[in-house]
Amino acid sequence: MSGSTKKALKNRTKAVAIVRCAGGRLVGRTRLQKTAYLMELAGYGEGFDFEYRHYGPYSEDLSQAMELAEAFEMVKEEEKPTEWGGWYSIYTVEGETETETETGKTKFVRTVSQYNAIELELAATAAYLKKEEGIADPWEETRRRKPEKATPERLQGAKRIYQEIRRLPAPVPLPEIA
Repeated sequence: MSGSTKKALKNRTKAVAIVRCAGGRLVGRTRLQKTAYLMELAGYGEGFDFEYRHYGPYSEDLSQAMELAEAFEMVKEEEKPTEWGGWYSIYTVEGETETETETGKTKFVRTVSQYNAIELELAATAAYLKKEEGIADPWEETRRRKPEKATPERLQGAKRIYQEIRRLPAPVPLPEIA
């Protein structure tokens, strides 16, 4: 078995673990990606690498891991239509979930994965811009990069949830963003 095959098989288990920590159900690919990125920042991560894309921090390895996990029936992905004509995914895992033995990690993931997906995307984007790109005013840069999503109300919501996430117990404090 090649090194890349071993990594892909390990990654699928790590991706499923995120859904387990969320209580066995996680709605949305964007929410999955942003939850996983914030886990990495907080020291709870599964070792996925992220880069900046249109929707903010994104891991191709995580995306492929979820596809592989579904192919091996470790997770179920149900796609549903949105009101605006797009699609969203609902990931579920059966059996025991990690919330049954709550840890700081499960509390972190369960909390983060319940936030509004757009506000979570904005918060994770600002955190990425601060941490990975060293942007001095990541909220303004988020607004500039995502004008259609970063309305004043949503940015306020994103700032609020980011502060709530920062207050969750974590091995590594999330960067402060003014």
